[in-house]
Amino acid sequence: MRMIILLVSMIALTACGAVYRSSSVSPGLQNGTQVRVVPLSAETVVQANRSTYTPKTLPAVFSLTAGTGGGVRSVGTLPQPTFDAQLKPETLDVRLPPSTRPGPYRIGVGDVLVLTTPDTGVLLSESSVPSGLRNGRQAYTVQDDGAINIPSVGRVKLADLTIESAEAELFQKMVTHQQDPTFSLEIAEFNSRRVSVGGAVAAPAVVPVTLTPLSLDAALAATGGVAVQDQDSASVRLYRDGSLYQIPLSVLYARPDLLKTRLIDGDSVFVDTEYELGKAQAFFEQQIALVAARQQAQQAALLELQTEVSLRRAQLTEARSNYQAQVALGADKNDYVYLTGEFREQGRFALPFERRAVLADALLAQTRGFSVQSADISQVYVLRASSDPREFGAVTAWHLDARNAARFTLMTRFELRPNDVIFVAQQPITKWNRAVSQILPSLINVSRVAVE
Repeated sequence: MRMIILLVSMIALTACGAVYRSSSVSPGLQNGTQVRVVPLSAETVVQANRSTYTPKTLPAVFSLTAGTGGGVRSVGTLPQPTFDAQLKPETLDVRLPPSTRPGPYRIGVGDVLVLTTPDTGVLLSESSVPSGLRNGRQAYTVQDDGAINIPSVGRVKLADLTIESAEAELFQKMVTHQQDPTFSLEIAEFNSRRVSVGGAVAAPAVVPVTLTPLSLDAALAATGGVAVQDQDSASVRLYRDGSLYQIPLSVLYARPDLLKTRLIDGDSVFVDTEYELGKAQAFFEQQIALVAARQQAQQAALLELQTEVSLRRAQLTEARSNYQAQVALGADKNDYVYLTGEFREQGRFALPFERRAVLADALLAQTRGFSVQSADISQVYVLRASSDPREFGAVTAWHLDARNAARFTLMTRFELRPNDVIFVAQQPITKWNRAVSQILPSLINVSRVAVE
């Protein structure tokens, strides 16, 4: 009779929930919290995923490589070749100089001017007239300041003036100094403007530019002409204002107009005809030495790069290890979803970096998945608090009834958000077993007391 009374008492206590109570999700206002239960379906999953969320990104150190920002350093400046390549050309290019019209001759420093005056003039004294310039003729050299010094007149600057402009300048000076302005002016020596001619010519020389325009054939003739044996490999090269022009000798003789190419002050003409095997051999030996030097420099640069990469890799490894240690110690600022209810282990699920996790990731985790023995798969909830200040305390409970296996596909599309709470209710039989496990020891003690 006592056992029957005790059993009835146990059933009554279990029915009224006085012994054991489990968590559950109920819609409506619960202790000041407005709970809205929304069954999961294809449409409601889309609605739940509309909330804005950007997954956290990994620190930049995880996207860097040991070679980031590095590179093979320059091998430096190698010695300039001493010899030019001596290769016998099959054909020579024609590079003609641009046509030029320098205008009338202008007096320059070093030119010798001859000033002729009447025999009765006072510009010259008999003692000052050099030999060969009697009868009122005097020679003057344009000095470095561009002027000449005339007795009774003084210094007169004539540089960069044409003959006509120089005569006008002298006329004004003579009138100013009350001298007879009857005179004539000539250039006796042209020393200020020259063209150099060298190479395969009979007598290399510097040819002056005079009042008569200087042409290429006249300059070559002034040096005794071209002295070559093989015209096919010879050329006339003209250096002007830093540019190099070339006229093959065979082309020059075939075109008379090229022989009349006008030369100007500062031109350099060089007749190039030689093809020397000795120079060619020296050139190639030099190139081989330069290649060897370049290879040694590249090997040194590669060794330096390997050292730099090793140091960089060690730095990155240490930085990543430090961050992983921070994560292990909980010092990171990661996003979490919290697991409660019938899970094998209560805890939190870290949302991954740079991608969005879904409900299936948390429910089917190998270490913290729900317990298949005690969990009620028809009562799976994702609790999400509203971020709207007007709905302070409101919670949406997204309800998944997984008794139909086809609904598992919803878990793979439902996206989790930071601070979501996943709750899995327990089975009814689990509630009974846990209630019995709490009441049974008390019943045994009561029975012992009654028997005694």
